[in-house]
Amino acid sequence: MNFTQSKALQKKAHRLIPGGSHTYAKGDDQYPVNAPSFIVRGRGCRVWDVDGNEFIEYGMGLRAVTLGHAYEPVVAAAYRQMLSGNNFTRPAAIEVAYAEEFLELFDGAEMVKFAKNGSDVTTAAVKLARAYTGRDKVAICADHPFFSTDDWFIGATPMDAGIPTPIKDLTVKFHYNDLESLETAFAANPEQIAGVILEPATTEEPRDNFLHGVKRLCRKNGAVFVLDEMITGFRWHLGGAQKYYGVEPDLAAFGKAMSNGFSLSALVGKRGIMELGGLNHEKERVFLLSTTHGAETSSIAAAQETLAVYKKERVVEFLHQQGCKLAQEIAAVIHDHELQGYFEILGKPCNLIYVTRDQEKNRSQAFRTLFLQEMIGRSFIVPSLVVSFSHTDEIIRRTVDAVHEALRIYKKALEDGVENYLVGRPVKPVFRRYN
Repeated sequence: MNFTQSKALQKKAHRLIPGGSHTYAKGDDQYPVNAPSFIVRGRGCRVWDVDGNEFIEYGMGLRAVTLGHAYEPVVAAAYRQMLSGNNFTRPAAIEVAYAEEFLELFDGAEMVKFAKNGSDVTTAAVKLARAYTGRDKVAICADHPFFSTDDWFIGATPMDAGIPTPIKDLTVKFHYNDLESLETAFAANPEQIAGVILEPATTEEPRDNFLHGVKRLCRKNGAVFVLDEMITGFRWHLGGAQKYYGVEPDLAAFGKAMSNGFSLSALVGKRGIMELGGLNHEKERVFLLSTTHGAETSSIAAAQETLAVYKKERVVEFLHQQGCKLAQEIAAVIHDHELQGYFEILGKPCNLIYVTRDQEKNRSQAFRTLFLQEMIGRSFIVPSLVVSFSHTDEIIRRTVDAVHEALRIYKKALEDGVENYLVGRPVKPVFRRYN
């Protein structure tokens, strides 16, 4: 493949933009040197880079595009709304209409506030929890990779430069499927933890009613129970993972897939907590969310149409179905190459990831890079193996064929040394203290 324009634009981007990208997960350090650096258009699950190379994409905009790039009914709905105006001095009627539609999806959710990014609404949830309880600390699940760009979370990562120590000290951690670790956190911080935030699930399923146990501990200790459904929402179940697992949080944060890539997020929750950010109470006012573009009408129109497509086409079921096919076929390929324990597929069918391991079966960034490199060479971009509504049976078949060839090289690298097959430097984790 020719990446001449991509490489030239890459140099320019790093002169103009810190890191060359506006999202760390899209940065150059997350991909091998043979990766396309800039995408110019997409259709379905296909994308084209600045050099005209065509790829089949997985991950789909960091899991935000579940129907497909440039999905026509969604684009048309957004366009029609743009023709009537995109932002006004007073609220638009579409905000109320979609708020009603959206809240009907979730048991126990009584109010909603729209914003633009996931970080907006998870941070709003933390603020509400603090205002509601009068406490300062927040407990986060240490096993979940990302909650917010804001200090309360980033201060708990290795990339905490610029965040004051007193802010860092307000965040405590517990572990998934480990109620004892949460009990310990409450015991070590008596009547100080305002809220507990976690994803309902990632690659690990909740065991022994873990989520219900978290809710019980929150009730016992007077803390607000918050679920981050950025990824699980619109994938596990149309009513969210909370519906899938049968647990009602006090607050829940959504985004990503709710508008098929258009910028929109939402905080939903119980009226008694959410109303603190409103006008109908006698308590101290909470500056909850007040964003110029939070209720941008074109994004809401896109979200309305996305929801309509989900209901009509049974999208969630399709995501599970296609993910199952992909996982089963790749499992067979892994077996054929005798790579059990070295290359692994994890997660629910609707949200598959892969794990790469070295000769000692330790997780390896070098072998991840090699797999990415070999898949890119076969016209696939696979930061994950997360399917969309556009990943047809034919796409799945082609993907499995490419994985088969990539793992053939992977096995040789295990035998001969990855350095003999890897072109350029390995990728790096986002959260690291130094470049």
